[in-house]
Amino acid sequence: MTHRAQESDTPAAGRAAPAVDVAFTVNAAPARCAVDPRESLLDVLRERLDLTGAKKGCDHGQCGACTVHVDGRRILACLMPAVQARGAEVTTVEGLAEPDGTPHPVQQAFLEQDALQCGYCTPGQIMSAVACLAEGHAGDDDEIREYMSGNLCRCGAYPHIVAAVRQAARPGGRADA
Repeated sequence: MTHRAQESDTPAAGRAAPAVDVAFTVNAAPARCAVDPRESLLDVLRERLDLTGAKKGCDHGQCGACTVHVDGRRILACLMPAVQARGAEVTTVEGLAEPDGTPHPVQQAFLEQDALQCGYCTPGQIMSAVACLAEGHAGDDDEIREYMSGNLCRCGAYPHIVAAVRQAARPGGRADA
C-alpha cells in the first residue's frame, strides 16, 4: 500500500512557502508529499494521508495525544515539522496491529483492562506505552506512571492505563490472576 497525499492548495496565512518534497515510510508503506515547510507531521498524517489515529489535542506538545514513533522513538507529531520525517520510518497507531487485524499486545491489554473512557487520548497513550515497554521502563507502577506522564487523560483512566502497561509487560501479556 502506498500512501498518497492529497493536494493542499492553501498554506497557512500569508505567503506560501515553496513546497518541499518529502518521502518517508508510514506503517511500512512508502509515502510522498509536497509539504509546506511549516506543516507539522501530525497535520500531514491526518490531513494528507488520512491517518487520523494520532489526535490533535493541545497542538503544543503538552498532552501527548499526537504521539507516534519515528525511527522507533516516540515523538510528538504536533511539534515535528513534516520535512524532518524525510527518509524516516513513521509508525502510527494504525500500524501497530498485525496485517490480519490481530491487535498489538498493548492494544489488547488496553481493551482487557478497560484503559479508556472517551478514547480521545488512547492512540497516544498506546504509542507511548509501546515505547515505554521497548525502552524498558515498565519495572513497576511508579516507573510506568513516570514514563507515561507526558500523556494526559482528561477522563482520569490512569489506574487502568497503568494496569494495561503492566499487563503488556508480562510474558505473553497475561492479565493478573
